[in-house]
Amino acid sequence: MKLVRYGALGHEKPGLIDKSGQLRDLSGHVKDLHGEAYSPSSLTRLAALDPATLPAVDGRPRLGAPVTGISKFVAIGLNYSDHAKETGNQIPTEPIFFLKANTALSGPNDAVEKPRGSTKLDWEVEIAVIIGSRAKYVSEADALNHVAGYCVCNDVSERNFQIERLGQWTKGKSHDTFGPLGPWLVTKDEIPDVQKLSLWLDVNGERRQTGSTSTMIFPIAKCISYVSGFMTLLPGDIITTGTPPGVGSGMKPPKFLNVGDVVTLGIEGLGEQRQEIVAA
Repeated sequence: MKLVRYGALGHEKPGLIDKSGQLRDLSGHVKDLHGEAYSPSSLTRLAALDPATLPAVDGRPRLGAPVTGISKFVAIGLNYSDHAKETGNQIPTEPIFFLKANTALSGPNDAVEKPRGSTKLDWEVEIAVIIGSRAKYVSEADALNHVAGYCVCNDVSERNFQIERLGQWTKGKSHDTFGPLGPWLVTKDEIPDVQKLSLWLDVNGERRQTGSTSTMIFPIAKCISYVSGFMTLLPGDIITTGTPPGVGSGMKPPKFLNVGDVVTLGIEGLGEQRQEIVAA
């Protein structure tokens, strides 16, 4: 299934995309796509529905992030060796992770704000995991059994805030709109091998990032298992899993985003995003 939330900001409704690409309304079957809506029992119930019996939604409404009411938004850093090298970092010997503020979450095509005082606004195409069942101290072998599905994520980053302003990476990762997610959540049964998906990102039509999840240092199962050893993951929680090379801070000379720039990005089988940069 491809599950979505659609409508004006703050008034999104649950929906799904049928095999023909038609948006269908799920409001009669689920109130919203909050955490528990991604539990195994809920997904099984939704999968049993005949999409043809669901109301078709006309036009092209705004898409919001395909999950709401999350308890945490976790991000893995430096999870592609070429990205670690381009940013002057050593290849990590165990996963690095940090938290993005839940308020950073935004729709896949919403504008991204350039914060006040921002000088080094950067991009990062990533595959994000949505947790489907409670995970605490899970093994790597069992980790993917706790996944509801996968999404495209742009882990927008302000490098000056992140690196030069002291403190945690969270500072440069958490401004409003710094977590575009979607356009939809693709349930894990539709992804034969999550470690064999291509990723790409363009800025103003120019290719900046090209990569594959096959080149991750720590595969997604390892990331889930590792994080679950430090905190309990709950249904709906997001783990975004690192970016391939090609970020602005790794270019020579570095290049960063300005107001008016347009970022487009996508992942094989998971859809595409588009964001325009605007002033906060």
